[in-house]
Formats: sequence, C-alpha cells, structure tokens
Amino acid sequence: MIKRTLYFGNPAYLHKNQQQLKVINPTDNSEIGSSPIEDIGVVLLDNPQITLTHALMAALLERNTAIISCDEKHLPVGLMLPLDGNSIQSERFRYQIDASEPLKKNLWSQTVKAKIENQAIVLQLAGIENKRLLALVPQIQSGDPDNVEGRAASVYWKLLFDNIEFTRDRYGSFPNPHLNYCYAILRAIVARGLVGSGLLPTLGIHHSNKYNAYCLADDIMEPYRPFCDWLVYKMVLDETITDDEITRDHKASLLSIAAVDIQIEGKKSPLMVGLARTTHSLSECFEGKRRKIIYPDFA
Repeated sequence: MIKRTLYFGNPAYLHKNQQQLKVINPTDNSEIGSSPIEDIGVVLLDNPQITLTHALMAALLERNTAIISCDEKHLPVGLMLPLDGNSIQSERFRYQIDASEPLKKNLWSQTVKAKIENQAIVLQLAGIENKRLLALVPQIQSGDPDNVEGRAASVYWKLLFDNIEFTRDRYGSFPNPHLNYCYAILRAIVARGLVGSGLLPTLGIHHSNKYNAYCLADDIMEPYRPFCDWLVYKMVLDETITDDEITRDHKASLLSIAAVDIQIEGKKSPLMVGLARTTHSLSECFEGKRRKIIYPDFA
C-alpha cells in the first residue's frame, strides 16, 4: 500500500490519539483533520509555528515515517528517521560494512547506467534526440573511473532545457530551486526505504563525504532523479513555474513524486512502493544473494 505524504504549511498542533495523527488549529483548538499513523510515510513540517508531541513523533518513527523539517526559506533542511527499521538490522549492517570494493564499484556502475538510461527516456518523452546520451552507456566501467555520469549530465541538461538559459547548480536560478526541492523529498523517501531494508543510509557505495549522513541515499536516488526532472520539466513547459519562487501549488505538485508511476521488471507501482524493492534488492546484493540492484524505468 502506498504511504501518504503529509505537508503542513500553516500553524498547527499535531498529536497522537488512538493511533491517529490529529491536526489541531492552535487559534481555537478545533480539529482540522486526522490520519491513521500506519498510513503515513513522509511528514513535511514547513511552518515555525508547528508543535509536534513526542508521543506522535515516537509513533511515526516506530512505523518508519520520515519527518522532514524546513527552514525559514521553506526548503527542507532536516530529516529524522528511525534507529531500528528492520528486524535483522544488525546482520544487514555487517554485510553492508563488510562489502568489498569490487562489489561497491560494480553496484555503482549499475547505478550510473540506470540513471543515464532514465535520463535518455526523459529526453525521448520531451521529443529530444537522445543518441548522444545513449552512446555514453557502453563506456561505463566498474566504479565509473572516467566519470561517465558527469559527462552524461552535461549533455543531458543542455538538451533538456535548451529553450531557457539554464545551468544545473544547487544554488542556481530557475528551475534549480524546484529541482532541489523535489530531490530533497526524494532523498528522504530513499533514506526511509534504506532504513526499512535494514541498511545504514550513511555508508555509501560511491558517495563518501565525511560530512554527509546520507551517502547511500545519495547513491541510490540517482536513477530516481529523472522522475523529478520530468516533473519539473513539465511544469516549466506549461509555464506553471517561471521564476525561483516555490509556491504552495508548486510544493503540492513536487510532493506528488512519492506517488508517480514507475515500472520495475515490467510491473507498475507508485515510486515509494517501488523504492522499497530497490533498497531490498541492494541488501540482497550485500548479502551475496543477488548481483544486480533492481532499478526503475519510466512507466
């Protein structure tokens, strides 16, 4: 079952009552709404006047809910995940920690290949020639020592947004802020899936920044990024977004990333559901039960 993504952008008092998340208006103490805690996958807190009880927070984390906090610019800045997300977590930690360098390099090359192929599909859907991108796929070697991923990204972004002045940059202008917002939500969903599969989001197969607590999430989200790209591209195309501002309507559209259709091994599913298959397959790769990570295609 697809888990719900809840966004809170107004002052609210959130508490637990009989396994329900209750939303209270703090001005008059009236109940605004409620949701079964077991149905919630992601909670996004985007107002400084939101109060969250500890009982609710603990109940959400017990059910592997990702809790995201936003800063004064309304951008995701923090992520809270459960410490214990799987019944055999310590065993899977050991397999992950003991993974050999050749295995991690092989898994990274699989990841780069899946990402570039999905980028090529985005270009195809946009009616843009993708042969230059696909020509790079055979050049991927174990560990991607020649940085084919980076070369592909340079080609991809120039082709996808060739009708506007655009450079992909974390701190760049439109539509970078919208891409960043969608990626932040996606990152939380991936981190949640990793924890649910008994893996440490910190220990990456490629990313290794010592200041990054979610290196593995940043690795595994790569083939999923094009789903965000396609979502933002369509918003640019129909002029839903025309500048750096991320409106409430924009956020609603970008938060839908959790429920977009993806295709894995010929079967359609919402992204959040399919992501669980990807992270589970990764845990089996660490254990030696399988050799390939299951990554998605566009449905």
